[in-house]
Amino acid sequence: MNRDVEMLERIAPDIIQVVEERFRILRNIYWMQPVGRRTLSIKMNVTERILRTETEFLKQQNFINVSKSGMTLTDEGLDVYRGLESFIESHSGMRKKERKLAERLGIAHCVIVSGDSDSESKVLESFGPIATDILASHLPDGDNIIAVMGGTTMATLAKNMQELETPSRHNLFVPARGGIGETINIQANSISGMMAEKTGGDFKVLYVPEQVSHETYEILLQEPTVQRVLQLIDNANCVIHSIGQALRMAKRRGMTEEGLSMLKNNHAVAESFGYFFNEDGKVVYKIPRIGLQLKDLENIPYVLAVAGGKHKAKAIQAYIKNAPSQTWLITDEGAANQILKEETL
Repeated sequence: MNRDVEMLERIAPDIIQVVEERFRILRNIYWMQPVGRRTLSIKMNVTERILRTETEFLKQQNFINVSKSGMTLTDEGLDVYRGLESFIESHSGMRKKERKLAERLGIAHCVIVSGDSDSESKVLESFGPIATDILASHLPDGDNIIAVMGGTTMATLAKNMQELETPSRHNLFVPARGGIGETINIQANSISGMMAEKTGGDFKVLYVPEQVSHETYEILLQEPTVQRVLQLIDNANCVIHSIGQALRMAKRRGMTEEGLSMLKNNHAVAESFGYFFNEDGKVVYKIPRIGLQLKDLENIPYVLAVAGGKHKAKAIQAYIKNAPSQTWLITDEGAANQILKEETL
């Protein structure tokens, strides 16, 4: 049911709003019956004109009776009210949880997908359409530059994104940072290409190693092809990235035993953009990489962070302490419930 509702919200978000509003009317009539329209409009804080339109619809559907003494529910109306009660309660509960999580983390928005991706792999697949919807609703017309990071979560997100191009809007995907050295299908280059393919946009690649010495870094910055892509990254108005567990990400990047011990000793729990964070959100180590830096996010209007699963809860909390306030977090109930649970401990 929850997945069906999510699909319905994506294609027609106003439908759920209408259902919720009509449910509220049925509920208040049930509580106050018989009740006049004026009394009900005051109780619900809506205009009599709006209420008249809605109650006329409910009357035509034989959900309410209207008499001189006021409005009452019909037997059919009572069945509909009781049938919707658990659905509305569940749906409203998820929206409340999203607002609570966003407030807890100090960011603009949270979108919570039903389930836990730790045990249900399909949950991660639903992140793609949600990210598409957020971008479709908020990216401005004209040319957009979307910088993307690598990783397994990002690869799944990219595979499940949908058409985003319009006659008035064009999107160019670029890797946010150098990433050669990782498995090819989870490199930022590959993911930006996949996102472009799925959404109908274009992409550029950044062929530089993930980790470079200072000397190599300076040399690469002089390369014209690198300079062109770095300029695009600097002009990005949107970033999509994931949040990883520190030690897992360090091992994937081939860090030495000495480096892993350093991260353990500094209690690193999260990684994003090549930065490793402890539980307090303090940066304990940074991989020198070419491309977008953490401080650059403050000036980017649209930032989407993507991470799910109960096991990612600590990583999300640690990274988000450094996230800009305009961040949207796309997560699942596994991570969200764990974060909110830890808040109360």
